[in-house]
Amino acid sequence: MKPTETSTHAQSIEQVEVRVQQARKDRDRHARISGIAYPALVLLAALVLWEAGTRSFGVPAYILPPPSQIVKVMQEKMPLLLHHGWVSTVEVVLGFLLSVVVGIPLALATFLWPPFARSVYPLLVSSQAVPKMAVAPLFIVWFGFGLMPKVFIAFLIAFFPIVINTVVGLAGIEPEKIFLARSMGLSGTATFFKIRLPNALPSIFGGLKIAITLAVVGAVVGEFVGGEAGLGFLLMSANGSMDTPLLFAGLVGLTVIGIVLFLAIEVAERLAIPWHTSTRNSGGSA
Repeated sequence: MKPTETSTHAQSIEQVEVRVQQARKDRDRHARISGIAYPALVLLAALVLWEAGTRSFGVPAYILPPPSQIVKVMQEKMPLLLHHGWVSTVEVVLGFLLSVVVGIPLALATFLWPPFARSVYPLLVSSQAVPKMAVAPLFIVWFGFGLMPKVFIAFLIAFFPIVINTVVGLAGIEPEKIFLARSMGLSGTATFFKIRLPNALPSIFGGLKIAITLAVVGAVVGEFVGGEAGLGFLLMSANGSMDTPLLFAGLVGLTVIGIVLFLAIEVAERLAIPWHTSTRNSGGSA
């Protein structure tokens, strides 16, 4: 092949690669836009139908207020919502962090120490059959009406998915990868940190995403039982006074808190494991 033909062939290959990369970027951009636009359109359509339905049929506001009235109440009560929302956020974050600090070491002990797994793991599983609402009054008796009982209830609800997903992730690696690592001379500790733990990270982050949403539930349960502040306490107060628009405003606030914290875990996941398909499918570039 002549030099000019070789150069032309190389340029053609380079142009094809550029077009392929551009097509991949366009596809990823379209996927990101679709992932935001489609749910937004569905939500907008639901709100329009909700607004039109309540006004057309004359539904009383104490039964089902229209979205416009809920937005108006949110604007009027914004300082109140921010105050109680901050209290709930602190409870959720502290409960979630406690579940991480306790859950991951429990999972490691369960995976690495078989006697511990045989003696403790069945108790962890059976503990999930206890209704958390029934345990909440005990925490109020033990720790009072302050911050700690809400944090402990959030922890109690949130830690189990972290334990389960971490154990499953650590045990789910293909044996061939471990055999290959050992054949290359890696020690057991090096194999764990270089092979097994990175392979388990997607499952661990899956447990963290579940846990952060459950921590919101736990904090609200604690506020229902013995709260003096927080969005759960605000929901109870609004329900007692039949202030349904404020009740919906509190629900919106809890939803925002859950979504923001969930997205924070997703950002951490993309930073920790950018190579994994789950991060690329959720909006990262390939």
